[in-house]
Amino acid sequence: MQIYKYLLNTIKQKGAAYLILIDPDQLRDDMLEAFIKHCERSGVDGLLVGGSLMGGVDFNRYIHQVKSVSNLPVIIFPGSESQISSYADAILFISVVSGRNPEHLIGKHVISAPIIRSSNLEPISTGYILIDSGNTTTAQYMSGSLPIPRNKPNIAAATALAAEYLGMKFIYLEGGSGAIYSVPDEIVKAVSMTCTIPVIVGGGIKTPKAARDKIEAGANIIVTGNFFEDQNNWHLVKDFANAIHIKNTVEV
Repeated sequence: MQIYKYLLNTIKQKGAAYLILIDPDQLRDDMLEAFIKHCERSGVDGLLVGGSLMGGVDFNRYIHQVKSVSNLPVIIFPGSESQISSYADAILFISVVSGRNPEHLIGKHVISAPIIRSSNLEPISTGYILIDSGNTTTAQYMSGSLPIPRNKPNIAAATALAAEYLGMKFIYLEGGSGAIYSVPDEIVKAVSMTCTIPVIVGGGIKTPKAARDKIEAGANIIVTGNFFEDQNNWHLVKDFANAIHIKNTVEV
């Protein structure tokens, strides 16, 4: 199964796609399997796996564990060039186009590209755009990149358009792990109206309504992450999926 085409088909059929990001530093062992099964039952379309630190986690083994208990596509969301595993289905080949740090624009990609090829992973080129979210997030700190100001949708749109012209397949608007505020709807709208490629939005999305607002603003894929590291929130996964799958909602 080609994951890029799968995501495009999911967007077409359901109106939008819903991915959940799993951080190996936060979710392990029996809790991991229980959460993945819950995601499958609740209508999640795929799993992103990755983290910025990966303290003491064997990434290859972790991905193998995820695949062994999941029927969902598993896509690596790499926090570093070491987060590559042939057990995954695909990897977001991310360039932090909102920043000016050459290591995260092309440097680490040169190191990882041959490894990805030998692993038979499907690379999905993704223009990653950090948006100010009210505090210094892990993604901002680790990438050494300044985020785009929340009140500058024109800069976000121009950056996204440049990424599209460079050949990116997705635009990823990111508030970052631990974001106080999600990406403003005005920025989502500006980017989606400017670009012709799908727009992913993640970071700081804490309610199904907020997810739906992003879809109505033009997002095509929603990602939630550390919100579901708290098991008390797991019951909301299905509500998120229903809010994001707008065609399913209309048909019901």
